[in-house]
Amino acid sequence: MTRPVWLPSTSELERSRLRRFLEHTGCHTLAELRAGAAENPAWYWEAAVRDLGIRWQRPPSTILDLSRGFPWATFFPDAQYNHVADLITRWGQSDRPALLWEGDDGTLAVVTYRDLSSLVPRVATVLAELGVTAGDRVGIFLPMLPETALVTLALGWLGAIAVPIFSGFGPEAVATRLQDAEASLLVTADAFPRRGQLVRLKEIADRALVHCSTIRHVLVVRRTGTEIPWSPNRDHWWHELLEGVRVGTAPTLTDATSPYMLIYTSGTTGRPKGTVHVQAGFPIKAAHDLAYCFDVQTDDRVLWLTDLGWMMGPWLIQGTLLLGATAVLYEGVPDWPTGDRLWQLIAQHRITVLGLTPTVVRALMARNAAPQKWHDLSSLRVFGSTGEPWNPTPWWWLFETVGGRLRPIINYSGGTEIGGGIVGCTTIEPQAPCAFTGPVPGMAADIVDESGRSVRGQVGELVIRQPWVGMTAGFWRDPDRYKATYWSRWPNLWVHGDWALLDESGFWYILGRSDDTLKIAGKRLGPAEVESVAVAHPAVQEAAAIGIPDPVKGQALVVFCILRRGYEPSEQLAREIQELIARDLGKPLRPQRVHFVRDLPRTRNAKIMRRLVRAAYLGLDLGDLSALENPAAVDELIVLGSAIRTETVAQDEAERGN
Repeated sequence: MTRPVWLPSTSELERSRLRRFLEHTGCHTLAELRAGAAENPAWYWEAAVRDLGIRWQRPPSTILDLSRGFPWATFFPDAQYNHVADLITRWGQSDRPALLWEGDDGTLAVVTYRDLSSLVPRVATVLAELGVTAGDRVGIFLPMLPETALVTLALGWLGAIAVPIFSGFGPEAVATRLQDAEASLLVTADAFPRRGQLVRLKEIADRALVHCSTIRHVLVVRRTGTEIPWSPNRDHWWHELLEGVRVGTAPTLTDATSPYMLIYTSGTTGRPKGTVHVQAGFPIKAAHDLAYCFDVQTDDRVLWLTDLGWMMGPWLIQGTLLLGATAVLYEGVPDWPTGDRLWQLIAQHRITVLGLTPTVVRALMARNAAPQKWHDLSSLRVFGSTGEPWNPTPWWWLFETVGGRLRPIINYSGGTEIGGGIVGCTTIEPQAPCAFTGPVPGMAADIVDESGRSVRGQVGELVIRQPWVGMTAGFWRDPDRYKATYWSRWPNLWVHGDWALLDESGFWYILGRSDDTLKIAGKRLGPAEVESVAVAHPAVQEAAAIGIPDPVKGQALVVFCILRRGYEPSEQLAREIQELIARDLGKPLRPQRVHFVRDLPRTRNAKIMRRLVRAAYLGLDLGDLSALENPAAVDELIVLGSAIRTETVAQDEAERGN
């Protein structure tokens, strides 16, 4: 039996929004609420939006429309809703902080809700004067700045579609997303500091825009005052245009089903997938999960270590602000310039909810960066964790060493296509190490075997049996790919691609991806994106990318290359390929190793078997080899992997000897 290590206190139970929601629905237990939602999602989500106080521009007469089938389920189909108008109408007269910002260099800024009520319409006017109208796509290539939140909100206000892009990407990854979205405008910055060094964002954007013919204007935030290249007919300073606007535009009347965000996620093959989210979808799901899993209320200050290009960036901004709480935006990293930077942030800004990944915790452990007695963490009441599965040692370090066994770790797992969590924890349930207490309220999650039947006590596929508010409205201009990705395996079952387990004590566990998707330092990446960059090198004929276990990042990237005739393997060539990938996809995605091989395992129709590449290299069970065309390629990888492991052991022994 799994024993809980944290129990909710009387104060947590008394404070809880979720407990009050249970009372409003007439449910006596969370199990009863979860069962009711799984049986009747329309009943659940009607109750949830009423409890959250959602203010419609036109209320819905229908909650859920399934006329096009489960994959195209539509919530509030005849309603009109603008989530930015909702939050500003509700909270815009308050002088409480809406946004608290700290830069990598220690610069601070505060934006109140009253400020938001003025600034968002003015930024919307700037965008409109640059030709942005409802339905237009606008790329946002920025670190976490106040302007990042403002432009995201202003686009929602206008009814335009935000396209968030990870600020660590290189020009090729940026260009791919802007091209696919056919964006008309890009918002970026001159540069920003990262660990005390400048990231020249505008220069990266300029290299990307060489391939983006649809971009007509670039709006540039002056973050550092760095000298940058300038195109007079295309580029505009944010501050100059905003100073010229005194009165902002009114909010656009938008359908609840109108797209407002197009955020990209990578699969195992092909180009990145543009996940479409709607006005009455992702923002409501974000607010819902923050309210009922993390118990966020108006007196909370939520800091999540994230980037706008990762789902948790928009989730933090839109969900926190809809609830009237304070979103804390942090531009830097948690361990620079000193290992205790994160604890300083909590103390200075009186953070109540801290969101981070297991990767961050492992990195802090490696630096022995535990909080000391002079770090005042008394404001902190909840940890949030997402991005990857836990293993026990870092979980216990966070729970005991940082949290003093007093603060729950709200484990939370879902995805970009979900709009939030599938499984999670709450502040009113007992918690066990590395576990989830169950499906996020409103999510009809299940675990099934290879035939699609529910299983308990054994590993199976994580699925969702009912639609939910926040689910993607499909992939951008690619409905067939959307259906094939999530709905093709079993009728009316969303297959998420995670292995999961529900144990005998009722705790849930996520055990990793069931497909080939890479997850490097919590960021999901498709192998095809890496391989496309590698084969752009003139020496590389073909490539395969895999993720291998890494004690800090969770996974590290390893790339295998087949060279063209006339090229010979060398350390110099391996470094060139590593740097090429880092340059085009971003430094966090620099491969740990590049290996040169004669061939790669293939099926009989010539498809590379990445599963087999990884298993052979790591010395794992090779599984079914019936589709393998060329066994010699597997043998080469086994020998290569064995040699690397032997070398690693020898290095470890030498270091211990020193």
